[in-house]
Amino acid sequence: MLSKTYHFLRICLFVALVVASVERSTAQQVTLPDPSPRATLSQKIGLTTISIAYNRPMVRNRKIWGDLIPYNRVWRAGANENTVISFSTDVKIEGKVLKAGSYGFHTIPNENEWTLIFSSNYTSWGSEFYKPEEDVLRVSVKPQTADHQEALQYDMNDVTSNSTLISLRWEKLRVPFKVEIDLNETILASIRRELRSIQGFSWDGYYSAAAYCLLNNINLAEAMTWIDQSIQIEENFSNLSVKSQLLAKAGKTAEADAMMKKALPLGKVLEVHGYARQLITQKRPKEALEIFQMNAKKYPNQWPVNWGLARAYSANGNFKEALKYAKIALPQAPDELNKSNIERAIKTLEASKDIN
Repeated sequence: MLSKTYHFLRICLFVALVVASVERSTAQQVTLPDPSPRATLSQKIGLTTISIAYNRPMVRNRKIWGDLIPYNRVWRAGANENTVISFSTDVKIEGKVLKAGSYGFHTIPNENEWTLIFSSNYTSWGSEFYKPEEDVLRVSVKPQTADHQEALQYDMNDVTSNSTLISLRWEKLRVPFKVEIDLNETILASIRRELRSIQGFSWDGYYSAAAYCLLNNINLAEAMTWIDQSIQIEENFSNLSVKSQLLAKAGKTAEADAMMKKALPLGKVLEVHGYARQLITQKRPKEALEIFQMNAKKYPNQWPVNWGLARAYSANGNFKEALKYAKIALPQAPDELNKSNIERAIKTLEASKDIN
């Protein structure tokens, strides 16, 4: 009896060892290529990052549309787990608003029209667990014929400062959809966040925020509060000149001129030169000449000063005096590009023509 029991125990132990061996061999299989390899795609539009993670099935001489991928049925727009598309800020998909976040990307293919689905559930395995009640957005787009694409691929083309065209490409089909961002609102939201962080302790954080608004002619009231905060931290030519321009945009010309007069003594040679060049562009040549002359007194006989005087005298029609300063500036020019520009200007002035 004892021997039978012992024999039975030996059999049980053997079976257990075999099972354990099988489990170990399964866990220790070698790594082999995925027939539908994982891929990622990322593109930055303004401050918005768009990324797509997906698996790339191959055609392999199969009929894809209407066969391997049936029409009128939800498809994961890739292989294996969900295709996931992420946006770091709010966007518009084909003109419809979609909040920042990650989404499971599904489609309903058809011969003449596709439905694109952005689902709040992006962690499931493909479309087997898709639920319509988790849809956040649906849009309709037209498929297009295209050159053969063996492995499914996503592209982001026609990139601009505020948009891109995303295309799903597989077999001989291309399915594009447009993604847009509100560039200025996105940047302003980012600025407001950053000014509540380390950037809010420096004059140049507030200055760069106000300067962006001035350059793009947006959000000017808030820009004025930002430039005032910059000046409060540290008063300099950069922030005073921006405030002057903001005052001018608000129609406060006298205040703008007074602010610029306050800024000019704080300016470095190239800062003052740049401002005087703006005056020439604004068709204010007499004021520009005064600023260039002031710069010449503070920084005598330097290249940008003499070159500036040449431009100012030319803008005022005094080509003889302009030619004198252009010839003085020529050997002082810091590089070949500036030398060639001055050489051309000298020839123009010798013909009694304006160089601006």
